[in-house]
Formats: sequence, C-alpha cells, structure tokens
Amino acid sequence: MPRNPASHIPDPPAPPRRATNVTLPEALLREARELGINLSQACERGLVSAVAEVKAERWLRENRAAIDAWNDHVERHGMPLSEFRQF
Repeated sequence: MPRNPASHIPDPPAPPRRATNVTLPEALLREARELGINLSQACERGLVSAVAEVKAERWLRENRAAIDAWNDHVERHGMPLSEFRQF
C-alpha cells in the first residue's frame, strides 16, 4: 500500500517558550492541582483569550470612525448592490 507523502512532513517546531512566575490565589491553585489541571496550559489559554479580547477592543476603537461612517452611508443610501440581492 503506498504511503501518504504528507505523513512524512515533520511538524513545525514549537515556538520558543519562556519560564515565568505567576501569583495565584492559594485556594484556586490547590483546587486546580487536585483536579489535575495543567497550570501552564490553563494560564496559556487564559492569556491567549485575554490578548485576543484586548486586540479586538483596540481594533474596534481604532476603526470606530470608519465603522460609524459606513453605517451612516448605509443608513442614508442603503446597501450597495441591494437591487441584485435575492432574499
């Protein structure tokens, strides 16, 4: 049976990681350990989520004028090409 050539492609290298210290409430830390939660992975997921949230808020703030202008245009003139839309 022929092998899939894609199965021989190595995984890309993991991004470099850096050890850091975090301060957590003792009760939360104890409960997480009792539940077998990987602290590094949990912290990383939380940080990824926090970064995405702040970036989305920043993008919205930086683009607010353009969004408002577009909404005003649509309100006054309707959607572009609306005569070709089928509902």
